[in-house]
Amino acid sequence: MTQQTLYLSTSIPYVNSSPHVGFALELVLADAVARHARHAGKHVLFQGGTDDNSLKNVRAAEVAGVPVKDLVLANADRFRQLAASLDVTFDEFVSTGSDDRHKNTVEKLWLACSAAGDLYKKPYEGLYCVGCEQYYTESELVGGCCPEHGVAPETVREENWFFRLSRYGDYLRESIETDIIRIVPASRRNEVLSFIKSGLEDICVSRSAERARGWGIPVPGDNGEVVYVWFDALANYITGAGYGSDDDLFGGNWSDASERTHVIGKGITRFHAVYWPAILKSAGLAPPTSILVHGYLTVDGRKIGKSQGNGVDPFDLVDRYGTDALRWYLLRHVRSTEDADFSEERLVTAHDGELADQLGNLVSRTLAVLRKRGGPFSERPGERSAFWHEGQRLRLKVDQAIGAFAIHEAAEAIYAYVSEANRFIVQAAPWTLLKQTGNPGAVEAVDATLSELFDAFTEIADCLQPLLPATASRILDVVERARLGDPTQVILFPKIATAAAKSD
Repeated sequence: MTQQTLYLSTSIPYVNSSPHVGFALELVLADAVARHARHAGKHVLFQGGTDDNSLKNVRAAEVAGVPVKDLVLANADRFRQLAASLDVTFDEFVSTGSDDRHKNTVEKLWLACSAAGDLYKKPYEGLYCVGCEQYYTESELVGGCCPEHGVAPETVREENWFFRLSRYGDYLRESIETDIIRIVPASRRNEVLSFIKSGLEDICVSRSAERARGWGIPVPGDNGEVVYVWFDALANYITGAGYGSDDDLFGGNWSDASERTHVIGKGITRFHAVYWPAILKSAGLAPPTSILVHGYLTVDGRKIGKSQGNGVDPFDLVDRYGTDALRWYLLRHVRSTEDADFSEERLVTAHDGELADQLGNLVSRTLAVLRKRGGPFSERPGERSAFWHEGQRLRLKVDQAIGAFAIHEAAEAIYAYVSEANRFIVQAAPWTLLKQTGNPGAVEAVDATLSELFDAFTEIADCLQPLLPATASRILDVVERARLGDPTQVILFPKIATAAAKSD
């Protein structure tokens, strides 16, 4: 294939309840990467979905007194709605419990691993955290409790199917050390390498159908077992790419994509950087090329989570403050690979102080100058200022930051240029020049200033497009109309502090 292709995915959340703002962070980070790649001319398949076949979904349905399928379908739809409300541009959305393609994918993947001699059955006893859907060893517990959820795991005794992960230690280590599998940030890469070098044990990849209450995808040839949630869930990535169906989207299968990138939270790094590449290798498929790991959102220092009871409703935030206000806060004020404490007050301050007072006010002042000048201004392609040349370098800064999965640095670069534009208009003082009616060069100087400012707005909008697509479109519309002589005032960012006060 000649065209650069990117397969990009978010993780797929459990649907035992509605989404919280912590998952909104992952959605907008991944969407920024997807939009940036499309803008660069790449063919992108951007996928999200939901993990429907977990035991925690079964138990949540039992507590609610509803059929598992009903609970899963209702909550999965909420995650679809969240993506739409955040202007996230998924091309594919795979819900593992209701997507007809997914069962075929899981069965094909299972049989491929079986043909490689990597699946076997044995009796097993282990410590299982339902919240993580993960087995732990005694040494991994903190005070006898799961390190993620702070609850004691259950003891499970079953005869299950196992995957020979122990075969793939050298392959994984070499792939990660040579960046065939690139893990960002380096701290997560080092953690994964340390885990691999400590020695890999085979992993359980099924559970009894009885314990799963019959919910899940049956193990091929063994109806007494269902496929373990992680083997099932990870396979969603190749479901979207067409593995196991007749509509392979890259002309063959997922391996045909130039880049295969996962955006995930730090708590599931091991599954994506160790288990998943080994399963793919066993099945004869290429590994992911990049695993981009973001941190957690916290409230008062505690991870936001459904089980923590401290979830912040992203739908409510969008309803009160707007999509781009939430996107800007998450993309600029949360360092992409680190934890950050969520603050509604800081969200409001970021919107009003940066978008409204700086970018929005800059556009308003420039339109006011154009209105006072009257008529279309003359483009001045002659000698350009240092400010203009700085604008030509903005795209490279944004490209480099997003390429390094430092979306916050891209936002910071854009905001720094907006601040420079505000200094430029103050120093040029076009409103003062327009008062010099006897100076024949005054209008020419004003036109030169307007020309550079509207060029700057085009650069800003172009670079904002992956981060704030709606805002970028509004700015480009302003520029297009201004160049035709239309100085109609536009309020890009109405202040939202009043809305925040009303919510108190």
